[in-house]
Amino acid sequence: MSKLLVKPKGSHGKLHEITPETAGWGYVGFSLYRLQPGETVSEQTGDREAILVLVEGKAEIEAGGTPFGEMGERMSVFEKTKPHCLYVPNDSAWRASATTPCTLAVCTAPGHGGHTARRIEDIGFEERGKGANTRYIHPIAMEDKDIADSLLVTEVFTPAGNWSSYPPHRHDEDAFPEMTYLEETYYHRLNPATGFGFQRVFTEDGSLDETMAVSDGDVVLVPKGHHPCGAPHGYEMYYLNVMAGPLRKWRFKNHPDHDWIARRDAGD
Repeated sequence: MSKLLVKPKGSHGKLHEITPETAGWGYVGFSLYRLQPGETVSEQTGDREAILVLVEGKAEIEAGGTPFGEMGERMSVFEKTKPHCLYVPNDSAWRASATTPCTLAVCTAPGHGGHTARRIEDIGFEERGKGANTRYIHPIAMEDKDIADSLLVTEVFTPAGNWSSYPPHRHDEDAFPEMTYLEETYYHRLNPATGFGFQRVFTEDGSLDETMAVSDGDVVLVPKGHHPCGAPHGYEMYYLNVMAGPLRKWRFKNHPDHDWIARRDAGD
């Protein structure tokens, strides 16, 4: 199995714990908890900031010594309503107590003390792409929102039979404004959950080229290269993206062989 494909550890408790050390990179961390009502988890942030995403279910959350009350709304991610999210700064702590069955994602990256604990409000909605490249975006914490020091977080719904993160693009060079270096994780969900999807991670020189069949709950690591994914007919795909690097900006380049697709679609 590819080292870029991370399977969940069971079906209850802490299912994922991806750190810069385990991933072999320098910025992005991603954890995922699946809790039952009454169960509580807590973490110290240390030198890292965090964005908590209520993927499914509800929980009472406290962060930085401030109680934020019960958060969460959708009981299934495929309801496609906007998630409830909370920013937690470095040198702080958070605590979550599930009030319903709950799936809680913890997105982390280096923090610099530039922001305080707060709910992330006014999450937008975008339709991106054309035809079988259409997908739907909730930009949770992209660069237009000054709510984090390093983290960029978004979630994407890809209809059955469609492609996403497509045309293939990369953001693996620290060369702003043309491109930014951003590590990235994809937390995948499929509907129905018995389905599968595909994700390819590859560089233009061929030094990295892996194609993975992803199942419900898998995480794909993208250390470099292009990283398109596809949902087969009959199965819609969700993914939660976490990105971070030395500069909190998202600048990418399409693969030169496939950039004509973006140019054509932009001209429609």
